[in-house]
Amino acid sequence: MDLEKTSKFLSLILRHKPQEIGITLDEHGWADTDAVCRGMEIDMSVLEEIVRTDNKLRYSFNEDKTLIRANQGHSVPVDVELEQVVPPEILWHGTGEKFAESINAQGLIPKSRLYVHLSGDRDTAENVGRRHGRPVIYTVNSGDMHRDGYVFFRSVNGVWLTKEVPAKYLTIVS
Repeated sequence: MDLEKTSKFLSLILRHKPQEIGITLDEHGWADTDAVCRGMEIDMSVLEEIVRTDNKLRYSFNEDKTLIRANQGHSVPVDVELEQVVPPEILWHGTGEKFAESINAQGLIPKSRLYVHLSGDRDTAENVGRRHGRPVIYTVNSGDMHRDGYVFFRSVNGVWLTKEVPAKYLTIVS
């Protein structure tokens, strides 16, 4: 079994299309692990291995491993119970060169997702940007945003989330 391919499918299921395997997510994004295993035709040990080895920490189990959810990145409306936090003064966003003109004009918007994803460091932003071609890296003046009333969350895997980043808070650094 290709664990990476299975993990990507799990991400699709838990973030965007639970109906693909006939499951539902509760209001907090949790899915029954037995139903996920049946729907994906895997056993619990494979599901545990995916969660344990995922370098992006995309998934969480509840305490007794009867439920699983994606930590962030949903396009389906769920509340993953994030706490509001005060962000650092600067956060980072990496994207592909082909998106820079649009971002410069309208800022960062979540598009099909519930939140804009931001990184706590430049290296992570560069890695994200490379996934989309030649990377363009922005700093986000998150301190000023927060003081201006914008709300920030931090996912359990360290990804910073906010509803939008207006262009005035963005600076291209490369």
